Amino acid sequence: MATFTADSTAIGMESPGSLGLDSGKLDQIEQLMKSHISDGHYPGGQFAIARNGKLARVTTLGDTTIGDSPVPAVDSTLWLLFSQTKVVVTSAIWKLVDQGVLRFADQISDHVQEFSRNGKGEITVFELLTHQGGFPGATVPSEAWADHDLLRRAVCDFSLEWTPGSRVNYHGTAAHWVAMVLIEAITGRDYRDYVREEILEPIGLSDQIFVGVPEDAQARCSDIHAFEDGAMVSTERNTHEWRAAGVPGAGGYATAHGMAAFYQMILAGGVLNGTRILSPRVIQFATRNHTGDRVDHGMGMPMHRGIGPHVRGYTPTIRGLGTIGSPSTFGHGGAGTSYSWGDPESGVSFTYISNCMAPEPWHTIRLDKISNLAHASIIEM
Repeated sequence: MATFTADSTAIGMESPGSLGLDSGKLDQIEQLMKSHISDGHYPGGQFAIARNGKLARVTTLGDTTIGDSPVPAVDSTLWLLFSQTKVVVTSAIWKLVDQGVLRFADQISDHVQEFSRNGKGEITVFELLTHQGGFPGATVPSEAWADHDLLRRAVCDFSLEWTPGSRVNYHGTAAHWVAMVLIEAITGRDYRDYVREEILEPIGLSDQIFVGVPEDAQARCSDIHAFEDGAMVSTERNTHEWRAAGVPGAGGYATAHGMAAFYQMILAGGVLNGTRILSPRVIQFATRNHTGDRVDHGMGMPMHRGIGPHVRGYTPTIRGLGTIGSPSTFGHGGAGTSYSWGDPESGVSFTYISNCMAPEPWHTIRLDKISNLAHASIIEM
């Protein structure tokens, strides 16, 4: 297990007790993760919990690779975020709204005219980012990862599967490819540069969170694994090309403590390390439940979609955020691996990341157990 110090994290550390957290509950999370690793559910993982701008616990366990010579995970290991990336990318959209160059009510075609092809001309930014755009199955070819002119053409050629706004249906990567094209059209910059320079660098997280991993950080990336015929195997995502692409809906990499700090920024109304990057009002709007209790047809349950994250709400169950979480808790997960969330009622943020895509129902059950333990650790409000 890696040993963390304040010098190895983007924000300072204090003891759990001094931040009103029960260290015994956090010990239980660690023990649960150790049992997962020893039982062969994933090679390694990391969790972090923070409150009031300080980290209370960061724990790293296991390995980043499998095989005859596994590589131990360390404090600086970067873990594949999968769809947790969506919240980082949409924060760049929030910033454009703050700057007055974009509205959530704008149609995508107001800024990318050719996006109107195939009946998509009236889709708004709001519909796009609340998973109501109407093209959840759309994809782009891998050769477009490094050719953003080709990527723009591919995105504009997306075809509708149903009428925009008529249903909520999780867009795995499609919506955020569009968001990427929108950012580039408005700013004239590679969206990966915009996210790094306007979101991550000002708050001191550009060494902890990457949307597009540069060459000098590639060696820090954990492999991602999956199960095939009951055996854990490496996947095709363990390449320089995938890591560098910065796939906006699924390809970010981060430390758990970096993501916990990022959510501290959101909970603090857009400020971290003394620097403001977002307004409190845009965050309040983006982290609101905009889809009520409508069922997300991609998830089979209400997901209470915000603009980027989703919200706990009042339904009996929720994916990943923890059943006992406060109704205003918001966050996002990553495919079969992870979750991050922030709780506005307590000021607590939490990230848990593992490096193997686990099958259902085990994945959902373990996320609920782990998030519930993190919520139960909050003993002083």
